[in-house]
Amino acid sequence: MKRKSLIILTIGIMGAMIACTGNKSADNPLLKEYDTPFGVPPFDKIKAEHFEPAIAEAIKQQMAEIDAITSNTEAPTFENTIYALDNSGELLENIVLTLENLNSANTSDSLQEVLKKISPMLSKHRDDISMNAKLFERVKAVYETIDQNDYTPEQRLLIEKTYKSFVRGGASLDAEKQAKLREINQQLSMLALQFNENLLAENNDYRIVIEKEEDLAGLPESVKAMGAEEAKAQGMDGKWVYTIYKPSMLPFLTYSQSHELREKLYYGYYMRGNNNNEHDNKEVIKKIVDLRQQKAELLGYPTHAHFVLDENMAKVPENVYDLLNKIWEPAIKRAKEEREEMQKLADAEGANYKIGPADWWYFAEKVRKAKYDLDEEMLRPYLSLDAVRAGIFNLTEKLYGLKYVKRTDLPVYHPECEVYEVQEADGKHVGILYLDFFPRPSKSVGAWCTEYRGLRIRPDGTFVTPVVSIVCNFSKPTGDKPALLSYDETETFFHEFGHALHALFSKVQYAGLRNVPRDFVELPSQIMEHWASHKQYLKEYARHYQTGEAMPDELIAKMEASGHFNQGFATTEYLAASILDMDYHTLTADNAKIDDILSFEKASMDRIGLIPEILPRYRSTYFAHIFSDVMGYSSGYYSYIWAEVLDADAFEAYVESGDIFNKEIANKFRTCVLEKGGSKDAMELYKDFRGKEPSIEPLLKNRGLN
Repeated sequence: MKRKSLIILTIGIMGAMIACTGNKSADNPLLKEYDTPFGVPPFDKIKAEHFEPAIAEAIKQQMAEIDAITSNTEAPTFENTIYALDNSGELLENIVLTLENLNSANTSDSLQEVLKKISPMLSKHRDDISMNAKLFERVKAVYETIDQNDYTPEQRLLIEKTYKSFVRGGASLDAEKQAKLREINQQLSMLALQFNENLLAENNDYRIVIEKEEDLAGLPESVKAMGAEEAKAQGMDGKWVYTIYKPSMLPFLTYSQSHELREKLYYGYYMRGNNNNEHDNKEVIKKIVDLRQQKAELLGYPTHAHFVLDENMAKVPENVYDLLNKIWEPAIKRAKEEREEMQKLADAEGANYKIGPADWWYFAEKVRKAKYDLDEEMLRPYLSLDAVRAGIFNLTEKLYGLKYVKRTDLPVYHPECEVYEVQEADGKHVGILYLDFFPRPSKSVGAWCTEYRGLRIRPDGTFVTPVVSIVCNFSKPTGDKPALLSYDETETFFHEFGHALHALFSKVQYAGLRNVPRDFVELPSQIMEHWASHKQYLKEYARHYQTGEAMPDELIAKMEASGHFNQGFATTEYLAASILDMDYHTLTADNAKIDDILSFEKASMDRIGLIPEILPRYRSTYFAHIFSDVMGYSSGYYSYIWAEVLDADAFEAYVESGDIFNKEIANKFRTCVLEKGGSKDAMELYKDFRGKEPSIEPLLKNRGLN
């Protein structure tokens, strides 16, 4: 999908607990208490060479914390074992998350080299904890006496999750199997890095260069200007350059009249990681899939999907396939109808070729223009980045009373970053929000929300407030025009802001309960998308960048009329990727060895009847969601559609009330869902808010598939 989801990790500011030793530690900004406003990372002082020694020291400190637990001569209790473990490793998590976030948003050769060095260290450290026999013995003792004590529901859940995490980490295995698991974990951590490095290189290596102006036929002036500015940035004045980053690629595919150039650009996109060169990902994938299956089998699960889903709402692969198959049939039926409509138009124009995957955006836009008199470029003037940002800020003020104060006194990791202090209506500090909008060679593709520091409630009751970051790859300003977003980019911004709210509002007491199931985490993000497209709110936030006039009723009506347009394509390409993910990860010990990645992918898509004019949203060799541990969606890409069942039903609560800005409902959503993290079963959280389990009907209605 177009976004990466929020990775909720628990970290905190560094206080007196940090005992620096030696001159190198004393000079390392990662090992000092941050002297920045709100304790944000001192990006202006952090260098790549600081990470390896800082992580080594932080590992040492956490192991000292673990040793203190295991050497305790008192009987194991919640406080001296479970809670003590829950509070350990704060410094390490802080440093590692900073490193991973910088590598995703503003990487360098030196950062990538650091990750190669520390990845085995971190893998070993995690295994040293999860396979620590003395520590597991104490955790198990508390778990086995859970019914003999008067624990709160959150304490019981933390005990159960902690015990299960040790079992899933190999604590119950014999020494030989633990050694094997350690080896697998080390290999997987390095393969994930290799996959990401290969993909970043492929993203940056491909472009098309246009030298003749006649080859720009069909492109709007804004898209021409984008190509000219990219060429200038690459030292090719007088030419036009288009890359496979979506803000560059999609407008070109949508408007270029050249079938050959569309195919040439799209080829570079869908062949990423599949060029039989030094950046090829096919062998990497084969190894990842095989090792994941081996790990699942070691831990007592038939497949990797069973291992992952055991922690999710879906629980087992059969439930995932059941949902995906229910939606697949109406989706592929609609996609075929869309294909036939576009082919008729192409034939009528004398195209003399059968449309392919590279042509879908071009002819879909023509059909939309013919049926609804609506063009993507008609929307952009009303969707400037400034207008959309202001609209999101205003929406969250309407719903939750939030205020945003722009800060210029905080360090940033790149000059393009914006920083805001988020406050409650009464001025109380909530957290810090970084916004990073535009593509660059040092940034991964897509959009995501993450944290540099998650909320932590310390044992003494003090709050450590979150530092959250939204990272995107939106259309840049061109010439004298500001950044004018596509509607898809606008929706993405709303989506990622929902993740940010989830992080900012967290009030979970225990760090181990902050994580929510992967197939629930998209509910807070996807519900925000409903306001982005609602005609009532479009009228408020979508304003012309030159005149300030609201989007005309006529244009909003066209958007509404075309709301279900191309949903066959959008749903089908997404479902195809979700099914491909599940097919990889439901391989058993008997068939986990894949001879050829491309043949496996083709067989998977042929089985479900994917039409040749549509490719899965992510083909295997650039499917970072499932082959990158950072993104963490293996056996979980289905979660967007699973959560859409929830978000479509949840937004109905606002609609049914007659007020889409209903503060009472928003407050209930905040207190029942956004503040609770994983402190309660996810479906119970949803029912606390909605009063019932969700229905699939609002989803099918929203997508026009019923």
